[in-house]
Amino acid sequence: MPTLNDILILLPEFYLVAAACLLLLLDAFMKPAQRPLLHWISIAVLLVAIYLVIAGQPDRAVTAFGGMFVRDDVAEIIKVFALGTTAMIFVYARPYLIDRKLLGGEFYTLMIFAVIGIMLLVSAGNLVTVYLGLELLSLSSYALVALNREAKLPSEAAIKYFVLGALASGMLLYGMSMVYGASGMGGTPTLELAQLSHVMGYTTAPTLLLFGLIFMIVGIGFKLGAAPFHMWIPDVYQGAPTPVTTFVAAGSKLAAFGMAYRVLADGMGDLAQHWQLILAVLAVLSLAIGNLVAIVQTNLKRMLAYSTISHMGYLLLGLSAAGPEGYAAALFYAICYALMGVAAFGVILAMSRAGFECEEIADFKGLARKAPWMAFLMLLAMFSLAGVPPLFGFWAKVLVLEAAIHADMLWLAIVGIVFAIVGLYYYLYVIKVMYFDAPEEGGALQVQQDKPLRLVLSLNALSLLALGLYWGPLLAWCRRAFGV
Repeated sequence: MPTLNDILILLPEFYLVAAACLLLLLDAFMKPAQRPLLHWISIAVLLVAIYLVIAGQPDRAVTAFGGMFVRDDVAEIIKVFALGTTAMIFVYARPYLIDRKLLGGEFYTLMIFAVIGIMLLVSAGNLVTVYLGLELLSLSSYALVALNREAKLPSEAAIKYFVLGALASGMLLYGMSMVYGASGMGGTPTLELAQLSHVMGYTTAPTLLLFGLIFMIVGIGFKLGAAPFHMWIPDVYQGAPTPVTTFVAAGSKLAAFGMAYRVLADGMGDLAQHWQLILAVLAVLSLAIGNLVAIVQTNLKRMLAYSTISHMGYLLLGLSAAGPEGYAAALFYAICYALMGVAAFGVILAMSRAGFECEEIADFKGLARKAPWMAFLMLLAMFSLAGVPPLFGFWAKVLVLEAAIHADMLWLAIVGIVFAIVGLYYYLYVIKVMYFDAPEEGGALQVQQDKPLRLVLSLNALSLLALGLYWGPLLAWCRRAFGV
Protein backbone atom coordinates (compact mmCIF):
# COMPACT_ATOMS: atom_id res chain seq x y z
CA MET A 1 0.00 0.00 0.00
CA PRO A 2 1.29 3.51 -0.81
CA THR A 3 2.17 5.59 2.20
CA LEU A 4 1.45 9.28 2.71
CA ASN A 5 5.13 9.97 2.00
CA ASP A 6 4.87 8.19 -1.38
CA ILE A 7 1.84 10.31 -2.31
CA LEU A 8 3.58 13.56 -1.29
CA ILE A 9 6.67 12.67 -3.35
CA LEU A 10 4.46 12.08 -6.41
CA LEU A 11 2.15 15.02 -5.69
CA PRO A 12 2.87 16.90 -8.99
CA GLU A 13 2.20 13.74 -11.01
CA PHE A 14 -1.00 12.85 -9.13
CA TYR A 15 -2.16 16.45 -9.48
CA LEU A 16 -1.63 16.41 -13.25
CA VAL A 17 -3.50 13.10 -13.65
CA ALA A 18 -6.47 14.54 -11.74
CA ALA A 19 -6.31 17.80 -13.73
CA ALA A 20 -6.21 15.93 -17.08
CA CYS A 21 -9.26 13.88 -16.09
CA LEU A 22 -11.06 17.06 -15.03
CA LEU A 23 -10.25 18.70 -18.37
CA LEU A 24 -11.77 15.70 -20.16
CA LEU A 25 -14.98 16.11 -18.16
CA LEU A 26 -15.08 19.87 -18.74
CA ASP A 27 -14.62 19.35 -22.47
CA ALA A 28 -17.50 16.85 -22.50
CA PHE A 29 -19.97 19.08 -20.65
CA MET A 30 -18.97 22.59 -21.81
CA LYS A 31 -20.99 24.34 -24.46
CA PRO A 32 -19.08 25.06 -27.69
CA ALA A 33 -18.89 28.78 -26.84
CA GLN A 34 -17.24 27.97 -23.48
CA ARG A 35 -14.57 25.60 -24.77
CA PRO A 36 -11.94 28.31 -25.40
CA LEU A 37 -11.75 28.54 -21.59
CA LEU A 38 -10.02 25.15 -21.66
CA HIS A 39 -7.00 26.88 -23.13
CA TRP A 40 -6.47 29.16 -20.16
CA ILE A 41 -7.38 26.46 -17.64
CA SER A 42 -4.77 24.14 -19.21
CA ILE A 43 -2.05 26.78 -18.99
CA ALA A 44 -3.00 27.45 -15.34
CA VAL A 45 -2.79 23.69 -14.65
CA LEU A 46 0.79 23.58 -15.96
CA LEU A 47 1.85 26.68 -14.04
CA VAL A 48 0.50 25.20 -10.80
CA ALA A 49 2.39 21.97 -11.57
CA ILE A 50 5.63 23.96 -11.94
CA TYR A 51 4.97 25.50 -8.53
CA LEU A 52 4.37 22.07 -6.98
CA VAL A 53 7.59 20.71 -8.47
CA ILE A 54 9.68 23.64 -7.20
CA ALA A 55 7.95 23.96 -3.81
CA GLY A 56 8.26 20.24 -3.10
CA GLN A 57 11.91 20.02 -4.09
CA PRO A 58 13.65 17.79 -1.48
CA ASP A 59 17.06 18.63 -0.03
CA ARG A 60 18.36 15.25 -1.16
CA ALA A 61 17.24 12.44 -3.45
CA VAL A 62 14.18 10.58 -2.16
CA THR A 63 12.38 7.49 -3.44
CA ALA A 64 8.80 6.28 -3.43
CA PHE A 65 6.97 2.99 -4.04
CA GLY A 66 9.91 0.85 -3.05
CA GLY A 67 12.47 2.70 -5.14
CA MET A 68 10.44 2.66 -8.38
CA PHE A 69 10.22 6.46 -8.39
CA VAL A 70 13.15 8.80 -7.70
CA ARG A 71 12.81 12.50 -6.95
CA ASP A 72 16.12 14.33 -7.20
CA ASP A 73 17.58 17.52 -8.67
CA VAL A 74 18.05 16.02 -12.15
CA ALA A 75 14.40 15.04 -12.40
CA GLU A 76 13.20 18.36 -11.00
CA ILE A 77 15.15 20.44 -13.53
CA ILE A 78 13.82 18.43 -16.47
CA LYS A 79 10.26 18.57 -15.12
CA VAL A 80 10.34 22.36 -14.71
CA PHE A 81 11.50 22.91 -18.28
CA ALA A 82 9.19 20.23 -19.75
CA LEU A 83 6.19 21.88 -18.06
CA GLY A 84 7.38 25.38 -18.98
CA THR A 85 7.95 24.61 -22.67
CA THR A 86 4.57 22.85 -22.86
CA ALA A 87 2.86 25.92 -21.40
CA MET A 88 4.57 28.05 -24.09
CA ILE A 89 3.42 25.61 -26.78
CA PHE A 90 -0.18 25.98 -25.54
CA VAL A 91 0.11 29.76 -26.00
CA TYR A 92 1.62 29.41 -29.49
CA ALA A 93 -0.89 26.74 -30.57
CA ARG A 94 -4.16 28.58 -29.89
CA PRO A 95 -4.45 30.65 -33.14
CA TYR A 96 -3.25 27.67 -35.20
CA LEU A 97 -5.85 25.34 -33.68
CA ILE A 98 -8.67 27.88 -33.98
CA ASP A 99 -7.91 28.51 -37.67
CA ARG A 100 -8.04 24.78 -38.42
CA LYS A 101 -11.01 24.02 -36.13
CA LEU A 102 -8.85 21.73 -33.97
CA LEU A 103 -9.24 23.58 -30.68
CA GLY A 104 -10.65 21.00 -28.29
CA GLY A 105 -10.04 19.24 -25.04
CA GLU A 106 -8.26 16.27 -26.61
CA PHE A 107 -5.25 18.41 -27.59
CA TYR A 108 -4.73 19.69 -24.06
CA THR A 109 -5.41 16.40 -22.27
CA LEU A 110 -3.15 14.40 -24.58
CA MET A 111 -0.37 16.96 -24.12
CA ILE A 112 -0.75 16.82 -20.33
CA PHE A 113 -0.71 13.01 -20.35
CA ALA A 114 2.45 13.17 -22.50
CA VAL A 115 4.04 15.50 -19.92
CA ILE A 116 3.07 13.07 -17.14
CA GLY A 117 4.90 10.40 -19.16
CA ILE A 118 7.98 12.63 -19.28
CA MET A 119 7.81 13.21 -15.52
CA LEU A 120 7.55 9.47 -14.79
CA LEU A 121 10.33 8.66 -17.23
CA VAL A 122 12.88 11.11 -15.82
CA SER A 123 12.12 10.00 -12.25
CA ALA A 124 12.36 6.27 -12.99
CA GLY A 125 14.19 4.17 -10.43
CA ASN A 126 13.14 0.88 -12.01
CA LEU A 127 13.05 -0.49 -15.55
CA VAL A 128 9.29 -0.96 -15.23
CA THR A 129 8.86 2.76 -14.48
CA VAL A 130 11.09 3.60 -17.46
CA TYR A 131 8.83 1.59 -19.74
CA LEU A 132 5.57 2.93 -18.28
CA GLY A 133 6.70 6.54 -18.62
CA LEU A 134 8.00 5.96 -22.15
CA GLU A 135 4.78 4.32 -23.34
CA LEU A 136 2.57 7.01 -21.81
CA LEU A 137 4.61 9.65 -23.62
CA SER A 138 4.74 7.66 -26.87
CA LEU A 139 1.05 6.72 -27.09
CA SER A 140 0.00 10.30 -26.37
CA SER A 141 2.43 11.53 -29.04
CA TYR A 142 1.09 9.10 -31.68
CA ALA A 143 -2.43 10.42 -31.11
CA LEU A 144 -1.29 14.04 -31.16
CA VAL A 145 0.50 13.60 -34.51
CA ALA A 146 -2.79 12.37 -36.01
CA LEU A 147 -4.80 15.20 -34.40
CA ASN A 148 -5.91 16.64 -37.75
CA ARG A 149 -7.92 13.65 -38.95
CA GLU A 150 -9.16 15.42 -42.09
CA ALA A 151 -5.67 15.81 -43.56
CA LYS A 152 -3.75 12.99 -45.22
CA LEU A 153 -0.19 13.89 -44.19
CA PRO A 154 -0.71 13.79 -40.38
CA SER A 155 -2.32 10.33 -40.57
CA GLU A 156 0.55 9.03 -42.68
CA ALA A 157 3.10 10.53 -40.26
CA ALA A 158 1.28 9.04 -37.25
CA ILE A 159 1.28 5.55 -38.77
CA LYS A 160 5.02 5.74 -39.52
CA TYR A 161 5.69 7.05 -36.02
CA PHE A 162 3.56 4.31 -34.45
CA VAL A 163 5.13 1.43 -36.40
CA LEU A 164 8.72 2.56 -35.85
CA GLY A 165 7.98 3.53 -32.24
CA ALA A 166 6.49 0.10 -31.55
CA LEU A 167 9.58 -1.54 -33.05
CA ALA A 168 11.89 0.58 -30.87
CA SER A 169 9.79 -0.08 -27.75
CA GLY A 170 9.95 -3.81 -28.47
CA MET A 171 13.74 -3.69 -28.75
CA LEU A 172 13.97 -1.70 -25.52
CA LEU A 173 11.75 -4.20 -23.72
CA TYR A 174 13.73 -7.12 -25.16
CA GLY A 175 16.94 -5.52 -23.89
CA MET A 176 15.40 -5.02 -20.45
CA SER A 177 14.41 -8.70 -20.31
CA MET A 178 18.00 -9.71 -21.15
CA VAL A 179 19.41 -7.43 -18.45
CA TYR A 180 16.89 -8.83 -15.95
CA GLY A 181 17.90 -12.37 -16.86
CA ALA A 182 21.61 -11.56 -16.60
CA SER A 183 21.09 -10.02 -13.16
CA GLY A 184 19.74 -13.37 -11.96
CA MET A 185 22.82 -15.29 -13.13
CA GLY A 186 24.86 -15.36 -9.95
CA GLY A 187 22.55 -13.20 -7.86
CA THR A 188 18.95 -12.20 -7.26
CA PRO A 189 17.22 -10.95 -10.44
CA THR A 190 16.27 -7.29 -10.20
CA LEU A 191 14.77 -4.44 -12.20
CA GLU A 192 15.99 -1.74 -9.80
CA LEU A 193 18.39 0.61 -11.58
CA ALA A 194 20.46 1.20 -8.43
CA GLN A 195 21.04 -2.55 -8.05
CA LEU A 196 21.63 -3.16 -11.76
CA SER A 197 24.61 -0.81 -11.67
CA HIS A 198 26.57 -3.58 -9.86
CA VAL A 199 25.42 -6.54 -11.98
CA MET A 200 28.67 -6.78 -13.98
CA GLY A 201 30.56 -7.58 -10.78
CA TYR A 202 28.71 -10.83 -10.07
CA THR A 203 26.78 -12.02 -13.14
CA THR A 204 27.89 -15.25 -14.79
CA ALA A 205 26.36 -14.13 -18.11
CA PRO A 206 28.20 -10.91 -19.10
CA THR A 207 27.50 -11.51 -22.82
CA LEU A 208 23.75 -11.59 -22.18
CA LEU A 209 24.07 -8.38 -20.18
CA LEU A 210 25.95 -6.64 -23.00
CA PHE A 211 23.38 -7.77 -25.59
CA GLY A 212 20.64 -6.33 -23.37
CA LEU A 213 22.56 -3.08 -23.11
CA ILE A 214 22.81 -2.80 -26.91
CA PHE A 215 19.07 -3.34 -27.38
CA MET A 216 18.30 -0.71 -24.74
CA ILE A 217 20.61 1.77 -26.49
CA VAL A 218 18.61 1.19 -29.69
CA GLY A 219 15.44 2.25 -27.84
CA ILE A 220 17.18 5.30 -26.36
CA GLY A 221 18.61 6.23 -29.76
CA PHE A 222 15.13 6.14 -31.29
CA LYS A 223 13.67 8.47 -28.65
CA LEU A 224 16.61 10.85 -29.03
CA GLY A 225 16.26 10.76 -32.81
CA ALA A 226 19.94 9.88 -33.15
CA ALA A 227 21.22 8.37 -36.42
CA PRO A 228 20.78 5.66 -37.61
CA PHE A 229 17.48 5.52 -35.66
CA HIS A 230 16.27 8.85 -37.03
CA MET A 231 14.02 7.65 -39.87
CA TRP A 232 10.80 8.85 -38.21
CA ILE A 233 11.88 12.40 -37.45
CA PRO A 234 11.62 14.19 -40.86
CA ASP A 235 8.22 12.70 -41.75
CA VAL A 236 6.74 13.28 -38.29
CA TYR A 237 8.06 16.86 -38.11
CA GLN A 238 6.62 17.71 -41.52
CA GLY A 239 3.37 15.76 -41.23
CA ALA A 240 2.29 16.58 -37.68
CA PRO A 241 0.38 19.78 -36.87
CA THR A 242 3.04 22.39 -36.08
CA PRO A 243 2.19 22.69 -32.34
CA VAL A 244 2.65 18.92 -32.02
CA THR A 245 5.92 19.10 -33.95
CA THR A 246 7.07 21.74 -31.48
CA PHE A 247 6.30 19.46 -28.54
CA VAL A 248 8.03 16.45 -30.14
CA ALA A 249 11.07 18.64 -30.85
CA ALA A 250 11.34 20.05 -27.33
CA GLY A 251 9.56 17.95 -24.71
CA SER A 252 10.41 14.50 -26.01
CA LYS A 253 14.12 15.39 -26.24
CA LEU A 254 14.17 16.41 -22.57
CA ALA A 255 12.52 13.08 -21.80
CA ALA A 256 15.02 11.18 -23.94
CA PHE A 257 17.93 12.73 -22.06
CA GLY A 258 16.34 11.79 -18.75
CA MET A 259 15.77 8.24 -20.00
CA ALA A 260 19.36 7.91 -21.23
CA TYR A 261 20.74 9.21 -17.94
CA ARG A 262 18.59 6.92 -15.78
CA VAL A 263 19.22 3.76 -17.81
CA LEU A 264 22.89 4.26 -18.70
CA ALA A 265 24.36 6.26 -15.82
CA ASP A 266 22.17 5.03 -12.95
CA GLY A 267 21.54 1.50 -14.20
CA MET A 268 24.50 0.59 -16.41
CA GLY A 269 27.22 2.74 -14.84
CA ASP A 270 29.62 -0.21 -14.46
CA LEU A 271 29.38 -0.82 -18.21
CA ALA A 272 30.38 2.74 -19.14
CA GLN A 273 33.49 1.54 -20.97
CA HIS A 274 31.17 -0.39 -23.32
CA TRP A 275 28.36 2.11 -23.95
CA GLN A 276 30.67 5.14 -24.07
CA LEU A 277 32.09 4.19 -27.47
CA ILE A 278 28.66 3.21 -28.82
CA LEU A 279 27.29 6.67 -27.93
CA ALA A 280 30.35 8.30 -29.52
CA VAL A 281 29.66 6.45 -32.80
CA LEU A 282 25.97 7.47 -32.68
CA ALA A 283 27.09 11.08 -32.07
CA VAL A 284 29.33 11.07 -35.18
CA LEU A 285 26.60 9.52 -37.35
CA SER A 286 24.03 12.02 -36.07
CA LEU A 287 26.32 15.00 -36.68
CA ALA A 288 27.19 13.85 -40.19
CA ILE A 289 23.73 12.78 -41.41
CA GLY A 290 21.86 15.60 -39.67
CA ASN A 291 24.02 18.43 -40.94
CA LEU A 292 24.68 17.16 -44.46
CA VAL A 293 21.08 16.23 -45.28
CA ALA A 294 19.72 19.47 -43.73
CA ILE A 295 21.65 21.47 -46.34
CA VAL A 296 19.47 20.25 -49.24
CA GLN A 297 16.08 20.72 -47.55
CA THR A 298 13.62 23.29 -48.88
CA ASN A 299 10.92 22.62 -46.28
CA LEU A 300 11.75 24.47 -43.05
CA LYS A 301 10.15 21.82 -40.79
CA ARG A 302 12.18 19.07 -42.48
CA MET A 303 15.30 21.20 -42.23
CA LEU A 304 14.70 21.66 -38.51
CA ALA A 305 14.10 17.89 -38.26
CA TYR A 306 17.56 17.10 -39.62
CA SER A 307 18.90 19.93 -37.48
CA THR A 308 17.42 18.09 -34.47
CA ILE A 309 19.35 14.96 -35.44
CA SER A 310 22.59 16.94 -35.49
CA HIS A 311 21.78 18.54 -32.13
CA MET A 312 21.20 15.12 -30.61
CA GLY A 313 24.72 14.33 -31.79
CA TYR A 314 26.01 17.18 -29.61
CA LEU A 315 23.92 15.98 -26.68
CA LEU A 316 25.46 12.52 -27.11
CA LEU A 317 28.91 14.15 -26.94
CA GLY A 318 28.13 15.09 -23.35
CA LEU A 319 26.62 11.70 -22.48
CA SER A 320 29.53 9.81 -24.01
CA ALA A 321 31.90 11.61 -21.62
CA ALA A 322 30.34 9.26 -19.00
CA GLY A 323 30.96 11.52 -16.02
CA PRO A 324 29.20 14.18 -13.94
CA GLU A 325 30.68 17.01 -16.03
CA GLY A 326 29.44 15.41 -19.25
CA TYR A 327 25.98 14.69 -17.83
CA ALA A 328 25.65 18.31 -16.62
CA ALA A 329 26.73 19.62 -20.04
CA ALA A 330 24.26 17.28 -21.80
CA LEU A 331 21.40 18.40 -19.52
CA PHE A 332 22.33 22.04 -20.18
CA TYR A 333 22.30 21.27 -23.92
CA ALA A 334 18.89 19.54 -23.73
CA ILE A 335 17.39 22.60 -21.98
CA CYS A 336 19.03 24.93 -24.48
CA TYR A 337 17.73 22.93 -27.45
CA ALA A 338 14.21 22.85 -26.02
CA LEU A 339 14.12 26.66 -25.74
CA MET A 340 15.66 27.16 -29.19
CA GLY A 341 13.35 24.65 -30.86
CA VAL A 342 10.22 26.15 -29.29
CA ALA A 343 11.30 29.63 -30.42
CA ALA A 344 11.96 28.54 -34.04
CA PHE A 345 8.68 26.66 -34.37
CA GLY A 346 6.92 29.49 -32.53
CA VAL A 347 7.80 31.86 -35.36
CA ILE A 348 6.41 29.36 -37.89
CA LEU A 349 3.18 29.21 -35.86
CA ALA A 350 3.05 33.00 -35.67
CA MET A 351 3.26 33.21 -39.46
CA SER A 352 0.77 30.40 -40.16
CA ARG A 353 -2.95 30.78 -40.72
CA ALA A 354 -5.82 28.84 -42.26
CA GLY A 355 -4.77 27.54 -45.68
CA PHE A 356 -1.14 28.62 -45.25
CA GLU A 357 1.27 26.54 -43.15
CA CYS A 358 4.33 28.78 -43.72
CA GLU A 359 6.66 25.80 -43.61
CA GLU A 360 8.66 26.27 -46.81
CA ILE A 361 11.89 28.27 -46.52
CA ALA A 362 10.77 30.25 -49.58
CA ASP A 363 7.70 31.40 -47.61
CA PHE A 364 10.01 33.58 -45.50
CA LYS A 365 11.27 35.65 -48.43
CA GLY A 366 11.37 39.32 -47.50
CA LEU A 367 10.08 38.74 -43.98
CA ALA A 368 12.39 41.46 -42.64
CA ARG A 369 10.53 44.04 -44.75
CA LYS A 370 7.01 42.86 -43.94
CA ALA A 371 7.48 41.92 -40.28
CA PRO A 372 10.91 43.07 -39.03
CA TRP A 373 10.33 42.06 -35.40
CA MET A 374 9.30 38.51 -36.35
CA ALA A 375 12.35 38.27 -38.64
CA PHE A 376 14.57 39.39 -35.74
CA LEU A 377 13.10 36.72 -33.45
CA MET A 378 13.73 34.05 -36.10
CA LEU A 379 17.26 35.40 -36.55
CA LEU A 380 17.92 34.92 -32.82
CA ALA A 381 16.59 31.35 -32.99
CA MET A 382 18.65 30.49 -36.10
CA PHE A 383 21.87 32.04 -34.76
CA SER A 384 21.42 30.24 -31.43
CA LEU A 385 20.78 26.91 -33.17
CA ALA A 386 23.90 27.52 -35.25
CA GLY A 387 25.95 28.21 -32.12
CA VAL A 388 26.90 31.80 -32.92
CA PRO A 389 28.23 33.73 -29.89
CA PRO A 390 27.06 35.26 -27.64
CA LEU A 391 23.74 33.41 -27.96
CA PHE A 392 22.67 30.55 -25.70
CA GLY A 393 23.40 27.79 -28.23
CA PHE A 394 27.07 28.76 -28.43
CA TRP A 395 27.72 28.03 -24.75
CA ALA A 396 25.79 24.77 -24.90
CA LYS A 397 28.07 23.56 -27.72
CA VAL A 398 31.21 24.75 -25.94
CA LEU A 399 30.30 22.85 -22.77
CA VAL A 400 29.65 19.49 -24.45
CA LEU A 401 32.84 19.85 -26.53
CA GLU A 402 34.76 20.67 -23.34
CA ALA A 403 33.28 17.61 -21.60
CA ALA A 404 34.36 15.38 -24.51
CA ILE A 405 37.90 16.77 -24.41
CA HIS A 406 38.14 16.24 -20.63
CA ALA A 407 37.03 12.63 -21.16
CA ASP A 408 40.05 12.09 -23.49
CA MET A 409 37.85 12.08 -26.61
CA LEU A 410 39.54 14.90 -28.52
CA TRP A 411 38.77 13.25 -31.84
CA LEU A 412 35.06 13.42 -31.05
CA ALA A 413 35.28 17.11 -30.12
CA ILE A 414 37.06 17.83 -33.43
CA VAL A 415 34.25 16.08 -35.35
CA GLY A 416 31.74 18.23 -33.43
CA ILE A 417 33.59 21.45 -34.33
CA VAL A 418 33.83 20.50 -38.03
CA PHE A 419 30.11 19.81 -38.30
CA ALA A 420 29.26 22.95 -36.33
CA ILE A 421 30.90 24.87 -39.18
CA VAL A 422 29.03 22.79 -41.78
CA GLY A 423 25.73 23.47 -40.00
CA LEU A 424 26.20 27.24 -40.25
CA TYR A 425 25.21 27.08 -43.92
CA TYR A 426 21.56 26.08 -43.65
CA TYR A 427 20.84 28.37 -40.68
CA LEU A 428 22.43 31.33 -42.45
CA TYR A 429 20.46 30.47 -45.59
CA VAL A 430 17.18 31.02 -43.72
CA ILE A 431 18.47 34.40 -42.49
CA LYS A 432 19.58 35.29 -46.01
CA VAL A 433 16.09 34.49 -47.37
CA MET A 434 14.45 36.69 -44.70
CA TYR A 435 16.76 39.68 -45.00
CA PHE A 436 18.11 39.73 -48.54
CA ASP A 437 15.49 38.14 -50.79
CA ALA A 438 12.70 40.27 -52.17
CA PRO A 439 9.20 39.38 -50.97
CA GLU A 440 7.06 37.61 -53.55
CA GLU A 441 4.37 39.63 -55.28
CA GLY A 442 1.07 39.07 -53.51
CA GLY A 443 2.86 36.92 -50.93
CA ALA A 444 0.86 35.27 -48.19
CA LEU A 445 3.06 36.43 -45.30
CA GLN A 446 0.95 37.74 -42.45
CA VAL A 447 1.70 37.73 -38.73
CA GLN A 448 -0.85 36.42 -36.23
CA GLN A 449 -2.26 39.28 -34.15
CA ASP A 450 -2.72 37.11 -31.05
CA LYS A 451 -1.15 39.25 -28.29
CA PRO A 452 -0.26 36.43 -25.83
CA LEU A 453 1.51 34.57 -28.66
CA ARG A 454 3.53 37.63 -29.71
CA LEU A 455 4.48 38.46 -26.11
CA VAL A 456 5.53 34.95 -25.06
CA LEU A 457 7.36 34.34 -28.35
CA SER A 458 9.28 37.59 -27.93
CA LEU A 459 10.28 36.64 -24.38
CA ASN A 460 11.22 33.13 -25.55
CA ALA A 461 13.51 34.35 -28.35
CA LEU A 462 15.02 37.18 -26.28
CA SER A 463 15.78 34.66 -23.51
CA LEU A 464 18.21 33.01 -25.95
CA LEU A 465 20.19 36.25 -25.95
CA ALA A 466 19.78 36.85 -22.21
CA LEU A 467 20.88 33.30 -21.32
CA GLY A 468 23.77 33.62 -23.75
CA LEU A 469 25.00 36.63 -21.79
CA TYR A 470 24.13 35.26 -18.36
CA TRP A 471 24.20 31.45 -18.48
CA GLY A 472 26.13 30.86 -15.26
CA PRO A 473 23.21 30.27 -12.83
CA LEU A 474 21.55 27.70 -15.10
CA LEU A 475 24.84 25.83 -15.57
CA ALA A 476 25.46 25.93 -11.81
CA TRP A 477 21.98 24.43 -11.26
CA CYS A 478 22.70 21.64 -13.74
CA ARG A 479 26.12 20.93 -12.24
CA ARG A 480 24.80 20.93 -8.70
CA ALA A 481 22.31 18.25 -9.72
CA PHE A 482 25.20 15.95 -10.63
CA GLY A 483 27.44 16.95 -7.74
CA VAL A 484 29.99 18.79 -9.89
